[in-house]
Amino acid sequence: MKMLTGLAMALASAVALPVAAQTPPPPPPPEAKTQAMPYVMASGMSDLYEINSSQIALQKSQNPAVKRFASMMIKEHNKTTAKTMAAAKKAGLTPTPPMLDTGATASINELQAAAPGDFDRIYLAQQLPAHQAALDLQQSYAANGDQAALRANAKAAAPIVKRHVEMVSKLQGGNMAGQAM
Repeated sequence: MKMLTGLAMALASAVALPVAAQTPPPPPPPEAKTQAMPYVMASGMSDLYEINSSQIALQKSQNPAVKRFASMMIKEHNKTTAKTMAAAKKAGLTPTPPMLDTGATASINELQAAAPGDFDRIYLAQQLPAHQAALDLQQSYAANGDQAALRANAKAAAPIVKRHVEMVSKLQGGNMAGQAM
């Protein structure tokens, strides 16, 4: 009986602990690094995740630096989406509007459910791998993509995403609390 009581108490305490998992959106499929339509869809989904997650950050974060970063993410990822769609049309494609897959949706749901004290940590923990995957996508397509207009788009987007990776790293380190972006 003591063993069952101890097991039940251990299980109850394990369940009561806050979930520390951060669910970054999944990386794009390998074909997105070389093929036009998968690239357009993956790039659009990446931007849409950044926009949606950052809109949540504007509502939930109490950190002015995180809010500035989120505001910039919305602005810059709206621009990169528009440029990617224009490049896709120039390449003769007719892409559908970006949509989130189940993995990115899970990331958004995790942010929506995050407790106020955990939000910034979870948001930034998602942002770093999401931006690293986006940077890999942009750099890979710029080097190996099958459509010139989209290669040029990816080449232009890569430094923007690289800057975002650097900013997230600094935010995670707490180095940007008082700095303007």
